[in-house]
Amino acid sequence: RRKSAETSSSSLIHWGYALALLPCVARRSLKVHSASPCAAPRAPRASARKRPIGLSAVMEGESLELFSPAKVNLFLRIIRKREDGYHDLASLFHTVAFGDSLQLEVLPEDAKKDKLECNLPGVPVDESNLVIRALKLFREKSGIQRFFDVKLEKKIPAQAGMGGGSSNAATAFYGANVLCGSPATPEDLIRWGDDPVIGSDATFFLSEGTAYCTGRGEIV
Repeated sequence: RRKSAETSSSSLIHWGYALALLPCVARRSLKVHSASPCAAPRAPRASARKRPIGLSAVMEGESLELFSPAKVNLFLRIIRKREDGYHDLASLFHTVAFGDSLQLEVLPEDAKKDKLECNLPGVPVDESNLVIRALKLFREKSGIQRFFDVKLEKKIPAQAGMGGGSSNAATAFYGANVLCGSPATPEDLIRWGDDPVIGSDATFFLSEGTAYCTGRGEIV
């Protein structure tokens, strides 16, 4: 039994090490934009150059295509159930080179709501979607009242524990910030994203590619 346990433990260590070697896609390109590697830009259609902050910084029709990675838990410990219905946990999260893609385009200044399209049938495209909630939260935090056309291509399976919804929300949050002239620093985005309305894992996806997370997953 002891030998079997040692073999099992060794296998888990090897698998954990292998997963830890999986890169967050386009990490180096992310650093150009001074933001999280977990929302790395992929072939943006317009320059995400630094512009003055404010309404005049937002250019109608400018767009950005982003990779929205999945994550795995290299280990997970559920500590307790909280009074608010969430669970306190301790886990090591790691992004992997598999995920969704998300394209954002700035709508005209007179637009009054965001638009969301998704390739996967059954995915809500109204305000119950975390992407729409993230864009709303960005407007509340930044004070920039601009709306976006979002096209989401889903590959991450739903309810699989891979953080798909939170990743999409964090990616939209990051993309809106870039398209609005980066009014928020990476630290601001993490602080602003600490809101369960856009998913418990959103702050992780706004950080580096690997992190030890506690709380409901939002403490990175």
